[in-house]
Amino acid sequence: MTLRLPDARGGLRAYEPRAEPLAVTAGTPFTSRTVFSAAHVVADPFADTTPDGPAAVDWDATLAFRRHLWSHGLGVAEAMDTAQRGMGLDWAGAAELIRRSAAEARSVGGRIACGVGTDQLAAGTPAEVRAAYEEQLAVVEESGAQAILMASRALCAAASGPDDYLEVYGHLLRQAAEPMVLHWLGPMFDPALEGYWGTPDLDAATEVFLEVVAAHPDKVDGIKVSLLDAGREVALRRRLPDGVRCYTGDDFHYPELIAGDDRGFSHALLGVFDPLGPLAARAVRALDTGDVTGFRALLDPTVDLSRHLFQAPTRFYKTGVVLLAWLAGHQSHFTMVGGLQSARSLPHLARAYELADGLGLFPDPKLAEDRMRTLLSLHGVDQ
Repeated sequence: MTLRLPDARGGLRAYEPRAEPLAVTAGTPFTSRTVFSAAHVVADPFADTTPDGPAAVDWDATLAFRRHLWSHGLGVAEAMDTAQRGMGLDWAGAAELIRRSAAEARSVGGRIACGVGTDQLAAGTPAEVRAAYEEQLAVVEESGAQAILMASRALCAAASGPDDYLEVYGHLLRQAAEPMVLHWLGPMFDPALEGYWGTPDLDAATEVFLEVVAAHPDKVDGIKVSLLDAGREVALRRRLPDGVRCYTGDDFHYPELIAGDDRGFSHALLGVFDPLGPLAARAVRALDTGDVTGFRALLDPTVDLSRHLFQAPTRFYKTGVVLLAWLAGHQSHFTMVGGLQSARSLPHLARAYELADGLGLFPDPKLAEDRMRTLLSLHGVDQ
């Protein structure tokens, strides 16, 4: 049946849902690239909580979604901004998520890396920021997961210049048990991170970032770059020490960055691979065989959906991600921790459904159609 979807101009347009999903199969990890999907958390819809209260997580559904990603060969990047760190999920909830997901990874042989931040600290001195990082790093290392050193709002507020970043990061890298991933998250994802690395000048900030890496190449597995600037990422990855990976976090240009050029390529740690997981896995397997054309043919058409999900205000991309998980049958409801299911408009959500359906992302297109019809009805759109 035809759906009537709202558009951004206040009208309705007819859309004919796709009848068949894209054919995908589960598989083993990849050989040509290291690929992580940053994964969302599933809220408990029956919890009596408030948007600013502690997150109520449906642990069974949350862990089931991680098993889904592992089954397709993807690694899981846990407790990152996709999991609503600092936007509904506090440190206590994140620590529990890390422990549970790391244990689940061990039980199924899945790869996992977990975010280390300072979100238990609202504000403080650089020394207090360092201590907050150390507390979280201990939790991740005790869980047996790889650590991803996330950007810190508190450090950004407390630092007087680049030297404070060099001191804090240097101290953490020296004491890390295993090589970590350093995450440079741009202000489009979190406005509180404007001027990270001690300067608003991105060229100068890049030099500080590279200085951190160059001083500790044995403790840096890789860097994750989330600046939505493909040219800057390519220039940065070409300057990395041998053996240090570049993980793209660019949800606008990921096909070209992962495919690479004659001077290198990016691995991936992407929030958009949460909804794209099976399709992304199929594309990377084509790349494993050397089929760059096949890889691009599968992944290039997904960019329109990704750009839509991550449109400004970019930090609210999680709402579209969770909508698609509900439509795909990975959870029974469209509820988010912190009440963020209300962070995007109905026209935005309708367009996300249309783009995802056109790609064949829904294993059961009829279920997705029925659930979208329910959402539209709840908003007063008669079908």
